[in-house]
Amino acid sequence: MMDDLLNHPLIGGRYFFPQMGNLADPLWIDCDDAKLACSYHELDPQAKTLVHFHGNGEIVDDYLGSFVKQVLACGCNCLLVEYRGYGRSTGYAELGRMLKDVGIVIESLGRDPQSLIFFGRSVGSLFALEAARLYPQAAGLILESGIADVLERLLLRVEPVELGLSSQEFSSAIQQRFDHRQVLADFSGALLVMHSRHDGLVEVEHGEQLYAWGGEPKTLKIFPIGDHNSILFANFEEYFVQIKCFVDEL
Repeated sequence: MMDDLLNHPLIGGRYFFPQMGNLADPLWIDCDDAKLACSYHELDPQAKTLVHFHGNGEIVDDYLGSFVKQVLACGCNCLLVEYRGYGRSTGYAELGRMLKDVGIVIESLGRDPQSLIFFGRSVGSLFALEAARLYPQAAGLILESGIADVLERLLLRVEPVELGLSSQEFSSAIQQRFDHRQVLADFSGALLVMHSRHDGLVEVEHGEQLYAWGGEPKTLKIFPIGDHNSILFANFEEYFVQIKCFVDEL
């Protein structure tokens, strides 16, 4: 029932905003009924690999160039994960199937989980946290503009009655599937949470809550300038200083 609920077209249609992309020579990852057009950039086969999950209104193409360059400068390889239905990927944006893809993508790297750093921005935090749930022994987890309360975000887009459920049934199902508090409690790696004080889409309280749930070692960086969509560019230098320091301490 949970897979059917999360794959409901109303959730996919209202929560995800796929765009086409022109990624040249993608790293194709087969995920059952879809092929994901990801992008892999290697600095050193022995280095840690940052696995990046972007927001719901973005595509991998948006992170080519300066973002990848800075990640490599931090001493990490970089995998930019594309979602089904986004960029050049096939398939449709369905939350349940997208969550299932996470494990397949990680396994395709063939790396020891202890050499991986999961990075989720905005809605991408759902997938980074899913990776952390599946691989709690990973080296690190970075949540930027992340979501603590998934139920709250979904209720902004869809009414439970539209899905044939009562409010209580919907709430119970979502909170059981997205128990971020438990995921962070079980995660043994380091945690970095970054958020903008003036995020008007995913309020800063989400970042503060995610940080509170995490175990040590953990770092919270609240940027005083920028908002949900400008946090990176408004704080570009300090943004990557935080990531570099985080990586160096792993």
